[in-house]
Amino acid sequence: MRNHTLVTTFILLGLTEDPKWQIVIFLFLFMTYVLSITGNLTIILLTLLDSNLKTPMYFFLQKFSFLEISLTSTCIPRFLVSIVTMDKTISVEACFTQLFAAFIFGIAQFFLLAVMSYDRYVAICRPLHYTTIMNNRVCTLLFVSCCLIAVFAICPGVIVSLSLEFCDTIIEHFFCDYSPILKLSCNDTRFMQLLNFIFAIFILLMTLALVMFSYGKIISTILRFPSAQQQKKAFSTCSSHMIVVSISYGSCIFMYIKPSAEERIYLNKGIAILTLALAPVLNPFIYTLRNKQVKEALKDIIKKCTSATSK
Repeated sequence: MRNHTLVTTFILLGLTEDPKWQIVIFLFLFMTYVLSITGNLTIILLTLLDSNLKTPMYFFLQKFSFLEISLTSTCIPRFLVSIVTMDKTISVEACFTQLFAAFIFGIAQFFLLAVMSYDRYVAICRPLHYTTIMNNRVCTLLFVSCCLIAVFAICPGVIVSLSLEFCDTIIEHFFCDYSPILKLSCNDTRFMQLLNFIFAIFILLMTLALVMFSYGKIISTILRFPSAQQQKKAFSTCSSHMIVVSISYGSCIFMYIKPSAEERIYLNKGIAILTLALAPVLNPFIYTLRNKQVKEALKDIIKKCTSATSK
């Protein structure tokens, strides 16, 4: 009997075996998960309810928040349950479902960041044509395209992964990531690892090139503005997005630093925590605290809610 027919479950080792640290990790991840869901849902509700936020920029911000919720929800709740129940097993089907869902939402985020930078380029560099170029139909098509590209991008990985045979069941991670799973395979996976590396770099560099091109045009246009006040206002509309881009790309680029094997395991776990737990918390605060319109919309919603409850 072939080995892969015997493997029906994997064991996720998590972050640590120390019971004291397990409690700390649970409390930290639970708090960050609640904050990320609350923050991103707040942005989604504000963009749906406030008429002043019915613009392409906030449409894409709403979709980005949806992807943030989806990405963190694929991994963090399952890990929190495993800490409480002390059950580290996960079925092979659930593991691959988690893996491919995380890939889809993650890839879609990178393409959406590129689309959001293009939106800022059109708004600043071609303001007279902005409403014509970035109409509702175009915005919807751009978001749907980001999702479809992500789905089609992982199809080769899905097809190849289904043919893998596994000789071990212990995954050195807290969720089903691609590289730790490949290490369990009985097959020679060197080509798959190289292909995965090239594919990931291609996605990162292609979307980053689009972002850099857009912001190169934006900066050159802003520097030609006659007044410092106009320049400051234009930069402020892009600053939040630039911070989020830096966090998103910075964390993923560091995934491909190649120190020793043991150090890389802990590096990847740390970056995964940053990507799946911390970034979804930080991004809503970055967009709300640095955006006057969002803060005003939040104040208006709070006033309406308080006035309704007082009556």
